[in-house]
Order: sequence, then structure tokens, then C-alpha cells
Amino acid sequence: MKSPGRTTLCFVILVIYSSQVTLSLNLQPIVHPLILREHELVGEEPLRQKRAAAMSGPAAKEYTVDIEISFENASFLEPIKAYLNSLSFPIQGNDTDQATNILSIAVTTVCRPSENEIWCSCETGYRWPQEQCLHNLTCQKHDNSPADHRCSCLKGLPPKGPYCQLRGAVTLRMSVRLNVGFQEDLRNSSSALYRSYKTDLETAFWKGYSILPGFQFVTVTGFRPGSVQVSYEVKTTTPSPELLRKANQQVTQKLNQTYKMDDSSFQAVTSNETKFSIIPEIIFEGDMVTLVCENEVLSSNVSWHHVRRHFDIQNNSRFSIYTSVLNNLTSVSRLTIYNITLLDAGEYICKLTLDIFEYEARKEVIVKPIRILASDKMKVLCDNNPISLNCCSEITVNWSKVEWKQEGKIYIPGSSETEPDSSCSRYTLQANGTQCLSGSAGTTVVYSCEFISAYGARGSKDIEVTFTSVGDNSSHKGEVNEFLRHVMEMSTVQSVTGNSLETSKAQEQQANLTITQDPISVSEGQNFSIKCISDVSNYDEVYWNTSAGIKIYERFYTTRRYGDGAESVLTVKTSTKEWNGTYHCVFRYKNSYSVATKDVTVHPLPLEPNIMVDPLEAAIPCKGFRHLKCCVEEDEGYKVTFQVDSLSFPAAKEVNGKQVCYQFKFTADSVPWCSKTVDVFCHFTNAANNSVRSPSMKLYLVPGENFSCHDPLIGVGEPGKVIQKLCQFSNLSSSPGGPIGGIMTYKCVGSEWKEKRNDCISGPINSLLQLAKALIKSPSQDKKLPTYLKDLSSSTNKEAHKVSSSPGSLGAIVNILDLLSTVPTRVDLEMMLHVLSTVNVILDKPIWSTWKVLKQQQTNHSSQLLDSVERFSRALWSKDSTILSISQTNVQMKSMVVKPDSPKPYNQDFVFSDSELSGNVAIDKWQLENLQADSSIVTVAFPTLKSILAHNVQGNNFANSLVMTTTVSPKVTMPFRISMTFKNNNSLGGKPQCVFWNFTLANYTGGWDSSGCHAKVDGGSVLCSCDHLTSFSILMSPDSPDPDSLLKILLDIISYIGLCFSILSLAACLVVEAMVWKSVTKNRTSYMRHICIVNIAASLLVADIWFIVASTIRDNYYLLNETACVAATFFIHFFYLSVFFWMLTLGLMLFYRLVFILHDSSKSTQKAIAFSLGYGCPLVISVITVGATQPREVYIRKNACWLNWEDTKALLAFVIPALIIVLVNVTITVVVITKILRPSVGDKPNKQEKSSLFQITKSIGVLTPLLGLTWGFGLATVFQGSNAVFHIAFTLLNAFQGLFILLFGCLWDQKVQEALLKKFSLSRWSSQHSKSTSLGSSTPVFSMSSPISRRFNNLFGKTGTYNVSTPETTSSSMENTSSAYSLLN
Repeated sequence: MKSPGRTTLCFVILVIYSSQVTLSLNLQPIVHPLILREHELVGEEPLRQKRAAAMSGPAAKEYTVDIEISFENASFLEPIKAYLNSLSFPIQGNDTDQATNILSIAVTTVCRPSENEIWCSCETGYRWPQEQCLHNLTCQKHDNSPADHRCSCLKGLPPKGPYCQLRGAVTLRMSVRLNVGFQEDLRNSSSALYRSYKTDLETAFWKGYSILPGFQFVTVTGFRPGSVQVSYEVKTTTPSPELLRKANQQVTQKLNQTYKMDDSSFQAVTSNETKFSIIPEIIFEGDMVTLVCENEVLSSNVSWHHVRRHFDIQNNSRFSIYTSVLNNLTSVSRLTIYNITLLDAGEYICKLTLDIFEYEARKEVIVKPIRILASDKMKVLCDNNPISLNCCSEITVNWSKVEWKQEGKIYIPGSSETEPDSSCSRYTLQANGTQCLSGSAGTTVVYSCEFISAYGARGSKDIEVTFTSVGDNSSHKGEVNEFLRHVMEMSTVQSVTGNSLETSKAQEQQANLTITQDPISVSEGQNFSIKCISDVSNYDEVYWNTSAGIKIYERFYTTRRYGDGAESVLTVKTSTKEWNGTYHCVFRYKNSYSVATKDVTVHPLPLEPNIMVDPLEAAIPCKGFRHLKCCVEEDEGYKVTFQVDSLSFPAAKEVNGKQVCYQFKFTADSVPWCSKTVDVFCHFTNAANNSVRSPSMKLYLVPGENFSCHDPLIGVGEPGKVIQKLCQFSNLSSSPGGPIGGIMTYKCVGSEWKEKRNDCISGPINSLLQLAKALIKSPSQDKKLPTYLKDLSSSTNKEAHKVSSSPGSLGAIVNILDLLSTVPTRVDLEMMLHVLSTVNVILDKPIWSTWKVLKQQQTNHSSQLLDSVERFSRALWSKDSTILSISQTNVQMKSMVVKPDSPKPYNQDFVFSDSELSGNVAIDKWQLENLQADSSIVTVAFPTLKSILAHNVQGNNFANSLVMTTTVSPKVTMPFRISMTFKNNNSLGGKPQCVFWNFTLANYTGGWDSSGCHAKVDGGSVLCSCDHLTSFSILMSPDSPDPDSLLKILLDIISYIGLCFSILSLAACLVVEAMVWKSVTKNRTSYMRHICIVNIAASLLVADIWFIVASTIRDNYYLLNETACVAATFFIHFFYLSVFFWMLTLGLMLFYRLVFILHDSSKSTQKAIAFSLGYGCPLVISVITVGATQPREVYIRKNACWLNWEDTKALLAFVIPALIIVLVNVTITVVVITKILRPSVGDKPNKQEKSSLFQITKSIGVLTPLLGLTWGFGLATVFQGSNAVFHIAFTLLNAFQGLFILLFGCLWDQKVQEALLKKFSLSRWSSQHSKSTSLGSSTPVFSMSSPISRRFNNLFGKTGTYNVSTPETTSSSMENTSSAYSLLN
């Protein structure tokens, strides 16, 4: 055997040698291996001559030579193959040997290293001789290939040959198009034109196709129109597509160009490579028929065609096409026809396409109807003598089974016997007088014999049997059991009663039941339904049960009445093996029972979640491989294939105890290209030909060979790569209680895989989890629940030490309780004891750290646990009114049944001495009187549950208190008042708050909610009163004022008064601005300043109005109108943001006018920027906020019409822009004041400086309310423990902001005052005021010659003095100078 590090290439050369002398050769098989080093050239010296034909005379002689070349570098292989394929043949001899021509060179065998072995495989068109397959090891680890299939891969090169040989000769039916006009003479084979075409074409064909291995002849068979379509046949061995294309190219080159042959139109069809079989051989109407098409050409491109009906067959409800590759040897395509009909008969074509090849096979399908021979009518006397009914099929076939059924007013059973050799069945019955109804006409019963083939076809024959009682009118009485023969093989049964059969009253209540006729045969995981129809609508009870007498639980069927009948439908959404059997539909009226039965066949098939795959994901080098595995718990003889892209591969089976695994070795080079992601699936197919697909195995094909992390179980990866793996396939030790469940997450760190997250479930807990999933699908789930709860409690106590360190096991226990709590059945005290025993273990303090891990993983297991306990509590049932009590360390339960005559008050105390916690639940007697009779009240208290529930997102502290959940069954829908007392152990102080656990909050993960609850502190206790039921506790909110405190009352008074003043002030501001608008907007800067003031006032006015609307909605508990609350929140958010952005616009304008004095822009540009900033930005922020949160219904708060904070932090969409604007405006204010105060060199303090101080004071008074600086006080109120002064200051300043805008933004403006005075014709006062103003402003503070003005001309450290009072001063600069004054006035 060759060294594993080398690659061997074997090819065959066909040589023709011509000589004038007699040649006598003694050619023996010899081998001289030629070893090529990396730096050596490839030689073509013949090293082994396998076969020769030695002939004398001048005739040319043909030799076939086998050549073997070995490489130390495998990269030489593909270039050499490419070089050989690029050669043009024949190759003429050289100068020294002109008589030798090489006709063709074909690669036959390639040997490649694989691990520590060499695997040798055949190229297309070649295969190993049978003797090599028998005496050498094949490469397949599990060789399941059929006996007549030749192997394609051997371990090692056979030491004595022979190598891969040509396959058997095939006839290729080929065609090619000539782009010339078609002439009618080409239809006549005797015409000169036909013979000319035929001669020229065959000459070119012979020259071209002679390079094919095993070529024998080629002949033209005819011409067809369509330009000119040439049909011809080539007899050769199966060539590779590459070699055939090369031969086609040579044909085109050898043919005269006047024929205009289209080299892209070559097509080839071969028929003797395909095996076509049909199952079954004899086909009956209704059978499931499988047509199998096998070909040794590996391709999944297979199509099916029905000749008579002229259509291509596609996958649908009646036709199923499944193509796979068997052991890398054979392409197998199966066409399955379900419930075949006579129209489906005819010829079928199976066509496999590979490149230009089409492999075609045809088969005729004959469908026969089932004809049953039997007598149509019989008469039987009810004299207790045996009578035989006989049925025979017309065609003798080995039937799968024969079923007898009956339908009629009476039920007379019998026994059946089938004779396989004669295809006949006999049904023997005996009728006695008690079974037959009296009457001279007799009673007719229809007996049906149904023949069922092994492939599903059914044929039946009805025999009418008339039963006549002995003595005609004599009366016969008989009795039947209360349940009429529950095990009956019939579809329709007429009921009888326990009274006399002659009683007319009983006859009126008898019902004819009709049940679903079609056979029900499903696989696990599929759904089915059975409809049972009664022609009588009067009944007392309808139920379903099994043949063993077990009642089906009510959740699986529905019953309804209609005009003259009734129906009951049994519906199973996910069938399991437990549903396999016979089911009875029973309609009961008093003592009369009408029964109909139906057989259900459930074939085993694993459910997708129960298929365990390995790996879940893995990285594979492009030249590597990986063993894939799919495992199930039971061996049911499934057919399993692995699907890789569009190809399917058979799996190798391995049994380990009860677990069955199917394996497949995936090699990266089996896909067309590397550096891609491949999804691999397992397909499980059962005996009913139903299949299920496993979860995906994601394989990352990556180039390269050097990886940082290597592990035989996990695989390869680079640093940072994260891989998930099922725990049972990891390196964890196995568990004695069953297979380990859950998922392990690994991360590549440095050069090794490290455990990132462990969600594994211990064996016993995982087994219980799987049983719980099966239990909720079981028809008798209510019967199994008590035993299962007992096993769960026992296993949890035993596994407590493992649960304390296993988040996966803890989460599994919670999932089990959640699943079991959905079983709709009554829970007794013993069952509840097992439930609370389990809860007691998982709420123990040693497991708190595990709960913390689950919370970090953002799971809602704690809320799920609480919900499960509530469901169990609602299902608890007791026969009497005695108090049921269960006491554990971490949970206590008390319950009471309310009696209608004299209900006792409900008052239960809970004391946990270990944790020093206590509580009380009380319900008034008048509340209990409104409940239904025998209602059950259950309270469960937890001392440790609060520590594992999610923290309150508003930052409230947890009081050390109980969590108490109270339920009433049946569930009450009206308001229900409940009072609770909690021991107040909180040492931090603050306001206590009564809360309940709202399961709908936080996207249905749960959260604390205070709606409908009120708290009152009474010494060391907190009294809670709520108007609904669920789980309650208390929280402490240290930063919110107490609702009854003086501070809270003071803040409310300030808010309401300030809001009223603000609305009136803002309205007055708008009125004033409208009155003085023309007078105060004569220059550009004043115009823009008043534009900002008007929009600030308008926005704040609309926001305050919407605030009143929102308060009205909340205060009147109008929360049901969520749309109104959302709308109010949106507009409040938008208009408050608009106030801030218009404040920002005003601040930026001040900055612009004071800094860029010599720069100017048009009024339209300034307005466009102002409105875009003032309304555009708020609109974008508001729309994004509502669009991102409202679809999940977390836009508004649960107790107010304002932006949500608890779930989505939507409030940040208001807080962040507001705080940024406040910061910017504060900065602008500081810059302006600094530049006003900073004197220039040479300035002295004088009266003008005093005037500047006055102007600074005025600036602060204007800028503070307008630029929103007062909102900065709100920052202090955000932090816990903030002083009440900050709350008062923030509320006061913001509530009266509208009043500030009126005073400082409008009325304090000197120009506004002048305009108002002028408007109201106060001329004298106005004249005097104008004079004083003129005198006081003869040298204005902001004139360009004043010292302060020089400060503004030197903002940000600029030096120099600009004399703008000279005649050269522009109007623009003068306007900017007055602009600064206008902004500050």
C-alpha cells in the first residue's frame, strides 16, 4: 500500500501503432511506479501495459496502457487532471516515432490520503471489478449497499490490479441542431440529400467520438424540422460529461462549416442505466403505490412524467417525490402515489438529468378495481342456528385483513374467518329470539365485508340480512348491560334500552349514531378528529371512552345540539401512542345508551423536540469532517436519512440501552464550495411513510487548518467563538436517573474551550420534564396527575442538593409545575401537599443564589412559579367547609369552602417564626354571601418568594414582608374586596405601598402594581385593602411624599393654582401679542423674538390643556379608553418638547445676535430654521417613541397618562432632550452675562456700569423662565432622599411658568408697554414717558459707543474697537445692534 502521505493517479492511454514489419510483443502486467517530486515534471512514459493486441502486417494495431503516477504533494492532482482534459486528440507521433498516435487519455482511478489510510475511488464511467470489491475493504464504515451494487471506493490500491474498469456499453440517443433550413428530402432516407447529410455527419461523428473510452460505433437515425435536428446514436461506455463535451467540440471542428452546427445544442439520452421498479406488483384502486427509479449516476435532478395525462408530476397531497443518494453509489428517486385511482393508470417516465445527459426509464402502471363476490340478500330465522355469510375477492391476493361491520336496529355479532389461499372470508353468526325484534316483516341488518390490501386499498360488499323472530308476533323480552358492548368492531349501532324492547316510550328515545367513516391512521404529532352525529337532540349526557372503559377528559371533545339532532367531536391536536386504540362515542338518555365506535391507529414517530442532535452547531475545516448524530429514546425501526442541502444520505444505526442514535460522517468536501454555512437535518420516516425533520444542525465550513481551540467533542474555533451543545453529548458524567437534559454553552478563550453557561438538567428531573410534556397530551391526564405530582415531590427532595447549584434543573422544575397546572382537573388535599412540598424545596434559602442566576438570564421563572401555584389553588376542591391547612417552612396554605346557608367569615393568620414574618387575610361575610354555593377560597403565603421576584422598577425598596396569594373558585368577575395585614419589618422608613403581582406587565413577564389597593399604617402593621384578588405584598417608597402628608397637599395646591394662572396668563400673552404685533415687529430681530414668544406660549397652553385632559381620564378611572390616554400622552409629550425647543431657538438667536454682529440672514431663512427646530424635532422624537413602544402596549404608564418608565424607559425621550436644552441655555446665559460684565482696558466704573448691572438683573429675570432654567430644579428631585425644598421649588416655578412668560416675556418689554399705551390712547402719560425714555436712552446701554457695547464687539477674547457710528456704518450692523437690545427687552 502506498504511503498515506501520497496521492496516486491512474489513467489509461489508447494508442494506435502502425508498422510495415511483423510485431511480436510479450506484454505481461508489470508495474513501475513513477514518483514525482515537487520540483519534477510530470512524465507520460508507459509504465504498465495491461492489454495489447499483437498483429502482423501493415494494419494499425491498438494498445490500451494503464499508467500509475504518485505524488508527494496532493496539490499536483487537480492541475494534472486539468492538463489531461485540455489535450486535443488524436495526438500525432513525434519525429522519432511518427507511426504512433494517442487516441485518448482518461483518468480512471484516484487515490487520496484519508487520516492514516488511502482511499481509492473510481472516476465517472468507471468502477471496480467485482473481484476487487469482494477481496478488499471498502471505504464505507457501514456498507449497506445492495448486493448488485458495485463498490466505488476501496481502502488502498489493489497490489496486483486491475484498476477501475469501464462500465458496460450503453447506447446514447443524441441530437444536435444544424442552423440551416430544413428540406423535405431529409425525411426520405433514400434521397441523395439524406445520404449526403448522413455520410458527412457520420464521418465527423466517428472522428469526434472515437476518443470516448469503449467507443464502438455511431450512426445517424434521422432528421427533424426545427432548423435541422439531427438524431443519432452512439454506442460506448458511459463517458464523463467533460469528455463528452470535448468529443462534441471535436465533432464541430471536423464537420464542414457550411452545416452550421450549433455546438450548444447537443443532448444525450440513455435508457439502459436506469432500473425502474413498482411496488406492489398488483395494484388496486386505493393502494399507496411506490415507483422506484435507480441509477448509478449521482444526481438529485430527477423528474417524473405521466404520459397519458401529459403533465409533469409535482409534490402535492396525492403525489410525493423523494430523491436521495444511497451510499454514494446510486441515485434513488421514489414517486409515491397515495390512494391511486383508475385515472392514474398509464405509462410513467422517470428522467434523471446530469449536465447534457438524460437517463430515461418508462414503466406501465396498471390499476385494477376491487371486486367482491357475495350474495346481496339473505333471510335468517332467529332460532339460534349458526348462519354463514361469505365474501370472496375476484382476484386472488394475499389480503392484509378482512373486516366485517354491521348496521341496523339490532346488533347480532358473529366471528370471522379468512381463507388466504382462496381470498375468501366467512362470517358466522347465531341469532336467538331475544336478539330479534318481533314483527311479521322482520328486521333488516346490513353486514359489510371489507377487504383491505397491504397498501391501503379497500373494497367492500354489503349483504342485507333480514332476521325474523320465531312465532312472528310473539313477544320476546331481553336485557342488556348498561353499557352496550363497549368492544365492538362496527361503525354504526342502534341503541336499545334496559326496558322491554316493545315499550314505545323507550323506542322514542333510541338514537341512530353515525360516526366518521374514513379510516383514521395518523403518526405521532399529527392531529385527528372523530365526529359522532345523533339523529336525536334529547340527551342527558355525552361522553367518550376507550375500549378499556377509561373516560376521555372533557377538554378533548365538544358537544352541541341543533334542530333535530346533536353532534360530538373528539379533537386531538397532537396525537401520541396513548391515543392508539378503539374509542366509543356514547349518547345517554336516562337508562338508554347509544354507542358508536371508531378505531384509531397511531404510528410511532418522534416529535421534533424529542429528537436530540449533536452537534447543535460546529465549525468544520474545509478539508475536515464531523460525525453527526440524531438520537431518540425508543427503537421503532425508523428509516433515517441525513439531509445536506438538497442531497440525502442514509444513516448508520447504533443502540445504547433504550436510546437509539443514527450517525453520519459529514465531510466538508461533499458540498460544492467551502466558507459557507450548511444546515443539516435528520429525516425520520415511519412505517406509514410519514416523516419528521429534526432540529437543525448548523455547520460552519471555514477555510484554514490552524485553529486556536480544539476539542474532539466541541470542535474547533477561534477566540471569542461561542458554541452550544446538548448536555447529554458533552463531557458531563451521565446521570443514573435518565439522560441529562438542557444545553451547555462554551466559549473559545485563548486556546481552549471554557464553560460559559450551564443550563443542564439532572437525569431524574429531565425524565420528569419529558413525562410532563407527554402527560398534557395524554387522553387520561387527569388520572395520571396524582401519581406524577407524588413522583415530582419525591424527586425534587432527593435532588435538592443538585438543584441548589443547577439553574437548568431549577428552571425545569418550574416548567413542570407550569405544565401540570394546566391540566383541567380537580386537585385534592394530597395532591396540593405534593405541589407545595415541591415549592417548599425550590424556595429554600440555599437555592436563592440559583434564582439569582435565573434572573440574570432574564427569565420569568419566578412569575411562572407564582402563576402555577395560583392555578393549582383555583383547582383545589374539598367536600366540606372545614379549613384545609398545609404548613411548610417556606410556604403555608389555608382554604375554606363557602356554604350557602350560613357562610362563616374568612379570616386566616399566617406566621413564619423562622423569618419573623406574619400576615392576615380577611374577607367580610357580606362578600362571601355573593359567591356561588360551594365556592372555594384558598390563600397561600410565601416568606421568601419576594426576594426572587423581579424588583420594582421604580426604585422602591422591598419591605421584608410576606407574599400572600388568594384565589376564589369559581373565579369571580365582579369587584371583590379583600383586606390584608402585613407585619411591617421595614427599618428604612418611608411610605408603605400595597402592591399586587400583575402578570401582564413587562411584556407579560410580570411586575408589581398598586392599582386598586390602598395602604394604611397602624403601628407595626400595614393594613392593605384591595378590590381584586391575586398575589399581594408591600413596598416602601422613601422619596415620594405621603398622599396624606402636608407636603403632598401643599404641592397639589400649588400645582392646581399655578396651572390655572398659567392657562389664563398664556391666553393673555397671546392676546397682548396680537394687539401689539405690528408695533413691536418692525425690525427683523424683534420679529423673530416675538415669533418665539408666541410659539412658546401657544405650545405651553396646549400642553397644559392636554394635561388637564389626561388628569381627568386618570382621576375618573377612565382607563378602559386606552386610545384616549395614548393620544393625551402623545400630545403632552409633543407640546412640552416644543416648549423646550422654542426656548432653545430663542437662546440660540440671542447667541447668534450677540456673537455674529456683522453677519446677517434673511427673515424667511430664520423662520424656516426656527419652525423646523421648534416643531420638527419634537415631532420626530414623539413619533419614534410611540412607534417603538405602543405596539407592545408599553407606551404609557399603568396608573397615569404619561410616558412609561417601568417597562421601556420611554420617559427618557422627554428627559434627555429637556436636560440637554437646559444645559445649552444655561451655557448661553453664562456666556452673555460674562461678556457683559467683563470690562475692556481703560474702562472706569461709572453710572453706565451701574446701568449695566441693572440690565444684567433684567436679563436674568427674562432668561430664567424663558429658557427653562427652572426645570433644572427637577434634577434634584430625581435622586433618592432629596430635600422637600427642591420639590417645592420645582413645582412652584414650573406651575407658574405661564405667568412668568406673560410678565417677563411680554409685559416687561418696553416696546410692548409703549404699544399698549398707544393702543389705549394714554397720550399724555405716553408722551412724558417717551421723553424720559429718550433722555435715558440718549446713550443707550447697547449703542456701539458705550463701554458695554465694546464688550460685545470683543466676545470670546477678540480685541479692537469697531467705530460703527461713522457715516460708513451699514444698516445691517445697526439692526444687529438694536437686535441685541430687543432680545433682552
